[in-house]
Amino acid sequence: MDFRGTTVIAVKRGDRLAIGGDGQVTFGNTVFKKNAKKIRKLFKNQVLVGFAGATADAFTLVDKFEGKLEKYAGNLLKASVELAKEWRTDRVLRRLEAMLIVANKDTLLIISGNGDVIEPEDGIAAIGSGGAFAQSAAKALIAHSSLSAREVVEESLKIAGEICIYTNLNFTIEEIGEAD
Repeated sequence: MDFRGTTVIAVKRGDRLAIGGDGQVTFGNTVFKKNAKKIRKLFKNQVLVGFAGATADAFTLVDKFEGKLEKYAGNLLKASVELAKEWRTDRVLRRLEAMLIVANKDTLLIISGNGDVIEPEDGIAAIGSGGAFAQSAAKALIAHSSLSAREVVEESLKIAGEICIYTNLNFTIEEIGEAD
């Protein structure tokens, strides 16, 4: 059996960026936890990170990413590229099964163990088993509403939680941007 699922989504709208994740942790067909926190604020509360995948692997990667942020004085892109390079080439790290969304007020990125550092064109990034559902919802909400970034994240997570059996309706949402 393996750990499955989650939904993490980030939305940049105007001068605000919000990232949110559900709280469910499953093992096979059993819900182990309903209120896990998969979103963190890093580097003087200027960087947000969300993770999906194997929990211990994700925690290891978040710690590594935080170290890279410190080493590169908060330079999100440099820290992301360096993490992706190390993740792909290190014999131990390359076995880790997780994905990260990282963001600051200016940049939103997805980092994978394949060496990918992707900046989405539309200011929406989603990962996890419910990620495609949340991303689709966010695209529609951005195109057809004036909801804030936080509201789009919350509504997208609700929609994903109604569709994806590995996503629950217990959310953690964090924001950064001009009002901070």
